[in-house]
Amino acid sequence: MTQAKITLHGTALSGHTHRVELLLRALGLDFDVVPAPADVRRSDAFRKLNPFGQIPVLQDGDLTLADSNAILVYLARRYAPESDWLPQEPVAAAQVQRWLSIAAGEVMHGPAVARLIAQFKYDDDPVRAERVASRLLAFMEEHLKGRSFLAAEHPTLADLACYSYVAHAPEGGIPLDPYPAVQAWLRRVEALPFFKPIPPSPIPVKA
Repeated sequence: MTQAKITLHGTALSGHTHRVELLLRALGLDFDVVPAPADVRRSDAFRKLNPFGQIPVLQDGDLTLADSNAILVYLARRYAPESDWLPQEPVAAAQVQRWLSIAAGEVMHGPAVARLIAQFKYDDDPVRAERVASRLLAFMEEHLKGRSFLAAEHPTLADLACYSYVAHAPEGGIPLDPYPAVQAWLRRVEALPFFKPIPPSPIPVKA
């Protein structure tokens, strides 16, 4: 399959960008990363790519696609349709979709928002974010007992979508020490051959 030029607009500290970059690396695709900090995202040029001004945005030839989870699904179907990243079997596909929804819901409104508040002065409710994160991590801890990965016994889009903000929850003051099964899962994702870490955020936070 001939690959068009792929460009990923995002930032190094964005977990949403990170999940897409991990899949691009896993699929062995050539791509360029174009930095899109806040001032760039407010520009008219960027708003033509994504009117919401959010990252990441993927350009693949003539296609421009926003929303990290939508990008994950696109890449898996476009470049690895027979792979296990997004299974074809209905129940397995539904399990992956459930975790994509959790990534956009509880992961975003819990550890991701807590990190945004602590690191980037995001205007939101830290108490609510901590409450959502605690409920999420307790759920994940029970789910991962006796499991290697979130949706199957092999890595899927579910793991890439949920990893980044859960791994960096301590940067939002959310401790991971009470969740050994979650920590073991994080280590399994980090051991994957294509893995690349997010740089540490600039402000240390005591969990």
